[in-house]
Amino acid sequence: MIPTRILTVAAVAFALSGCSLLSTPKPVQLYRFGSSAPEAPGVTPQAMTPIPVALRRIDFPEASKGDRLLGVTGTEAAYIKGARWVSPAEVLFNDSLEAAFASNPRVRLIGRREPGIATRVLSVDVTRFEARYDAPGGTPTVVITARARMTILPERNVTSEEVFTVSQPANENRVSAIVSAFDIASRDLNAQIADWTATAAPTAAPAPATTR
Repeated sequence: MIPTRILTVAAVAFALSGCSLLSTPKPVQLYRFGSSAPEAPGVTPQAMTPIPVALRRIDFPEASKGDRLLGVTGTEAAYIKGARWVSPAEVLFNDSLEAAFASNPRVRLIGRREPGIATRVLSVDVTRFEARYDAPGGTPTVVITARARMTILPERNVTSEEVFTVSQPANENRVSAIVSAFDIASRDLNAQIADWTATAAPTAAPAPATTR
């Protein structure tokens, strides 16, 4: 016979293991930024013909790729707990950039999967996409930095280049406030890139062929 004490201990251990198996982790809230495009101003086709510009795949810093929100304090970096992007940050950023161009009638952005011919190519390299803290537990500032380059084809000559930086303080050290700061900063930066592209793209036009 098995002693009663051993049976009791075994029953308690099994119950505890069952609780562990049935327990669920705390849910992670999903967020997004730059999802909706502002309404484009009314411009008739006769008034303006948009310049076709091809968009290359956007480069993102390795630490900011994926669905986690990066926080930086001095030389230390960590991901913000309890929050994820609904899609990888580089995908949401690309959608936000395309939305910025949708409201700019001077440029027609040709996506990577869209058929079309363009002699102007826009390259965007995001070098910083993070929430920066001056001190642990303080209120962070979202910092986004990107380098944009305009290239002419088929020569592949870079005709214009510009670095854009936007710093957007969060209202408080809460995830929802930090996400709001990411949203505002990304919209602002991408609107600047769209405006810059509209100015830089004409300078990348190939020289007209000469006749003899």
